[in-house]
Amino acid sequence: MITKTIAQIFRDIAKILEIKGENVFRIRAYERAAANVESLSEDIQDLINDGSLTDIPGIGEDLAEKIKEIVKTGRLQFFESLKKTIPEGLLELLNIPSVGPKTARLFYEKLKIKSVSELEKAAKGGSLLKLEGIKEKTIENILKGIGLLKQGQERMDLAKAASCASELMKGLKEKIRGIKQLSACGSLRRMKETVRDIDILAVSDSPEEVMRAFTGLPQVKDITAQGATKSSIITKENAQVDLRVVEAKSFGAALLYFTGSKNFNIKLRQRAVKKGLKLNEYGVFAIDKGRETYLCGRTEEEVFKSLGLAYIAPELREDTGEIELAAKNKLPRLVALEDIKGDLHAHSEYSDGNNSILEMARAARELGYEYLNMSDHSQGLKVAGGLSAQDLKKKRAEVDNLNSKLKGFKVLFGSEVDIDSEGRLDYPDKILSGFDCVVAAIHSGFKQSKSQLTKRLINACKNKHV
Repeated sequence: MITKTIAQIFRDIAKILEIKGENVFRIRAYERAAANVESLSEDIQDLINDGSLTDIPGIGEDLAEKIKEIVKTGRLQFFESLKKTIPEGLLELLNIPSVGPKTARLFYEKLKIKSVSELEKAAKGGSLLKLEGIKEKTIENILKGIGLLKQGQERMDLAKAASCASELMKGLKEKIRGIKQLSACGSLRRMKETVRDIDILAVSDSPEEVMRAFTGLPQVKDITAQGATKSSIITKENAQVDLRVVEAKSFGAALLYFTGSKNFNIKLRQRAVKKGLKLNEYGVFAIDKGRETYLCGRTEEEVFKSLGLAYIAPELREDTGEIELAAKNKLPRLVALEDIKGDLHAHSEYSDGNNSILEMARAARELGYEYLNMSDHSQGLKVAGGLSAQDLKKKRAEVDNLNSKLKGFKVLFGSEVDIDSEGRLDYPDKILSGFDCVVAAIHSGFKQSKSQLTKRLINACKNKHV
């Protein structure tokens, strides 16, 4: 979690420096440092202890000292001082997809706009049109961006939700030894692309102790409810999280119930009724002359079995025919990690990656991959270390040399080629024909209309080398 804090502070510093019109290389240094710290697999405290912070690409002595300060105190004095040099709230504007640092500064200097709500009001009221360079299309993009921002605040992407839940559960396990079972549920467990809130389920003989530990975690910003077996919090990342503690004999049934989906649960309960059973979050019960007898509920598997069903993976629980297939034992097999044979889009230190091609190849082979496409950026994307024709010759020689030594594994010589504003590719066909695999991508001109952007992609796809 501390690496995320460091990365966010560095990104905010970069934004403030850009608002202030500071040196672009200094700005990029903070952005690169943020990305590299966030992608660390090692514990940053271990790197501090053995004095190897500066081994992180882009981290010199100055940034290393700043990282140490953040890890030690949770804050950075330089950042706190820097924030005071711009109006409070101005940073918030940069969360809007269509508003950059220069635009945010223009809005403040001319109209004293320093919050999203003030900008929305000005955009709808016509004030922005009085500013030089601001057109109707600009305002349309701003209002669209504000809408996306509000939507994003309501839901988290899956990766963010999974990381948040993982950190909270790790914290609980470290604080309470008596937690016997612990699992995320809800839409997170069903692996939906976006998650509104996070649900966690636990088994413990000391539920009140678990609740105290949960509401006392360092990630907690607000406590919205606290009871003997259920509590709700808001994290510092504005995620709503509910924790429930249940008895061991009900864990499977509760996990099934709180994982959902709603329609899936309804269909299961209907099936239970037809079998003379009652299904709820406490278990499966036999009904005889109005009397309920507990049958099972410790695991999801035994609940499904009691209903005459094969186990249904959480990812399938949407009432789209999976229950009927489970009754016939004809459920499809989910894609597993071992099914992934390679990666067709990876960057090395030739462009904006952190590792050499050899290091990437070794890591991919350890994952069981059979191939890896090293698709570093093309020449036009200078900010990401795009490769010139000369760079490509050097990279090709290295790839060929590695392939002559690596057994049972293939490094593909590829490129992520920029698509320009007209849909043309950044390299000529003569160069493109020499790649094993070409990824075409748009890196600029995102304010074009949907039809223009689509046309660019289609034009790029027409190239036989893509």
